[in-house]
Amino acid sequence: MENEFDEELKRILERKYKEMLAELNKPKNAYGKPVYLDSTNFYRYISEAKLALVDFYADWCMPCRAMAPIIEELARQYPNILFGKLNVDMNPDLAMKFEVSSIPTLIIFKDGKFQDRIIGFIPKPALEKVLKSFLGI
Repeated sequence: MENEFDEELKRILERKYKEMLAELNKPKNAYGKPVYLDSTNFYRYISEAKLALVDFYADWCMPCRAMAPIIEELARQYPNILFGKLNVDMNPDLAMKFEVSSIPTLIIFKDGKFQDRIIGFIPKPALEKVLKSFLGI
């Protein structure tokens, strides 16, 4: 019985070690899913990201809802790009600062600096083409 316990403990420790090693080897700023931004964390995330796409949206906006699965899919495909989601109803200060008057508005930042703006729904292939141009692909 004690030997079985030791073997189980050894397997658990080995699995944990592999998980920790994988976490350490993960690229810095690997996101893999959209990050919800607000006034308290917006500038920190934007300044840390090499490339960021921020989706200025509202829950009631149907084109915004149509963009959501595209943003989620691209976030999985490009984990080194920050895909931020910013609710304009909850963060009107940032919406005003970036002159967002129509939603969805997608704003691209590179090294923390504004690069481009896309207003309205955009199909995944077209958005991916824009992102690839900023990645130099």
